[in-house]
Amino acid sequence: MTGQRDRWAELTGGQAGEEYAQRFARLAESGHDMHGEAAFCAALLNPAARILDAGCGTGRIAVRLAELGHHCTGVDIDSSMLAVARRDAPAQEWLLGDLARLEDLGLKPGFDLALAAGNVIPLLAPGTESAVVRQLAAVLRPGGLLVTGFGLDAAHLPLPEPPVTLTEFDHWCAQAGLTLRQRYATWSGDPYDQGCGYAVSVHSRPPREPSPATASPGHAPE
Repeated sequence: MTGQRDRWAELTGGQAGEEYAQRFARLAESGHDMHGEAAFCAALLNPAARILDAGCGTGRIAVRLAELGHHCTGVDIDSSMLAVARRDAPAQEWLLGDLARLEDLGLKPGFDLALAAGNVIPLLAPGTESAVVRQLAAVLRPGGLLVTGFGLDAAHLPLPEPPVTLTEFDHWCAQAGLTLRQRYATWSGDPYDQGCGYAVSVHSRPPREPSPATASPGHAPE
């Protein structure tokens, strides 16, 4: 743990799990599509991929991805959120922990995709953002993807002003060895234009290149 409260805890007091779940249940009952993030990620993956849902909340996205045949681990620092996730999907792996200290959770590296949806990045504890990006990059396999979605203005955030810019975020990703592959304005894949209030980004970790010593004789490394 960092010892510093994240912005989400400041907003909710860490007791928002049931209320959060009920909010999305009402949206689903009114006909809203609750699976946009999961569908977006699934389109990027091969079958039975290994996914880390970072800041998983009540598990809405991870549960759907598991239903689609993927292997999902959810991590969140809010125990009230995880209580709902564990109740609704007890067979899945739910871990209580700080995203800035993922190494403390004993996660095996090699995830195909790490997801930070639902404004996870701007709601982190101030000053920990680059460490979180670095930790998420570290658990990815070579060629693995970091997928994020977060608001860039007050209309798309539960905050009076955005604490993170895309320029800052891309810089943290570059420092962690990640490259921007795609950026959209919505989870439906609408094109991103400068000034959009929301950004869905796909960054990738470079694939591992074989060393000359391991390359087959007479064949150049791919």
